[in-house]
Amino acid sequence: MESQSLKGSIQTTIENKIATIEFEHPASNSLTQELLHKVASELTILSTNPAISVVILKSSGTGVFCAGASFDELLAVSNLDQATKFFSGFAHLLNAMRTCSKVIIGRVHGKAVGGGLGIIAACDYVFATMDSSIKLSELSIGIGPFVIEPALSRKMGKAATAALTLASNEWKDSEWAKSSGLFTKVFAGQVTLDKELVQFSTKLATYNPEAVSEIKKILWEGTENWETLLYERAAISGKLALSEYTKRALQEFKK
Repeated sequence: MESQSLKGSIQTTIENKIATIEFEHPASNSLTQELLHKVASELTILSTNPAISVVILKSSGTGVFCAGASFDELLAVSNLDQATKFFSGFAHLLNAMRTCSKVIIGRVHGKAVGGGLGIIAACDYVFATMDSSIKLSELSIGIGPFVIEPALSRKMGKAATAALTLASNEWKDSEWAKSSGLFTKVFAGQVTLDKELVQFSTKLATYNPEAVSEIKKILWEGTENWETLLYERAAISGKLALSEYTKRALQEFKK
């Protein structure tokens, strides 16, 4: 199935008990509210599909994996309700990934920034390439990675999350991301990555789906408070996004 718009599109394919969700946006696969909602909704549907055992989450193209939040939409917000709603889209998606009964494998083919790191962190297993460097630029534009921080800290720990957050203009390479726990495996290129991804996901899809689902529940124990925490964090981000500092920084960053 496929859903398209100027605000981004997703396409889902199902084969051999493996569902692949591919999201796309012309602005370096950035995340609009509509795109966040579509991916979250698709995961909710797949979660209850007995014909599916594994979900692969990927983005389109061969360049940037995900540029994070849509700057155009962020610049367009004019009040706290709008700003909070925007960041709540990330909260909604992370919770959909957390509660999905299927194991989610992330396929990261290039650079990832901001909210894109939150999506990677919420995957259960991540394949990446050597080109998949990462950066959290939020502090440099007057906000912070408040909504995605729980996902990053769960996967990487507080120390690595702090290293990313405070050095907001610094890129970390794929080996750093792997050693910090964000990536599971790193490959020289996409051809090798995809070969290994097919083998791994195909094997995983043969396991007892009930056992895999129960394992996922255990791996995500202690995150039940995300149902409220992430939306509280969205309000913090929303408030900061309305500041003059952030508005100016976004304009400069966009240039």
